[in-house]
Amino acid sequence: MQASFVIALQAAQDAQDALLGSAVLAHMVFTPAFSGDTRRAQEARDKIRAARAFARRGGASPEMLAWLDAVEAEAETRFGDTRKALRLIHHAEDIFASEEPRPSPPWLDWFSPVRLAGFKGNTLLAARQPGPARDTLQDMLDHLPDDAVKQRSVILGDLAAVAVSENDPEQACSLAEAALDQLSRNWYATGMDRVRGVRESLTRWESLPCVRRLDERLYDWNTTVNALSG
Repeated sequence: MQASFVIALQAAQDAQDALLGSAVLAHMVFTPAFSGDTRRAQEARDKIRAARAFARRGGASPEMLAWLDAVEAEAETRFGDTRKALRLIHHAEDIFASEEPRPSPPWLDWFSPVRLAGFKGNTLLAARQPGPARDTLQDMLDHLPDDAVKQRSVILGDLAAVAVSENDPEQACSLAEAALDQLSRNWYATGMDRVRGVRESLTRWESLPCVRRLDERLYDWNTTVNALSG
């Protein structure tokens, strides 16, 4: 993975495309952030600082600056600083609300206030604010474009996690199964990670029929092979 990022960064350098370089550096943030190793926090923060420097050099659009806020918020959430993460998300919301629009690179056509809400909902969940998390995630789910099939499985998984935090295993299982429905049509490893995380949190309800039914779905042939292949 690191080698691929370096090649991408070199290609951006050859093209003298500072914004593309910024995007590569921002994606490199996720590797230490999702490593589970808090000792790699400074590594992630160094990458986001570099991404922001490249973005300034390239005259980044408000949309891209908001995306960098979301990336940094995701990293800070993984490292346990949800207060800082929420400040970053609020800043990104302010950018969308108040900055004069400027053209973004064509490859940034997927990021929007709706997608930002996905980052916000996950951070609110990590911050143990299930009510606001549920409202944010449900609103995002209701407004996701039809082609956002991968993101749908992630949001359903996060909503299932909210239900677990509210001691509602039936709803959690129902939402997790809905996420599996999405994954059966459009595989996405991040979505499966969300569902597996929900299943791990349902341990104390393992005797319930809904949890056993979820296990039947989670460990059927197609899902098991996809999970091991991905």
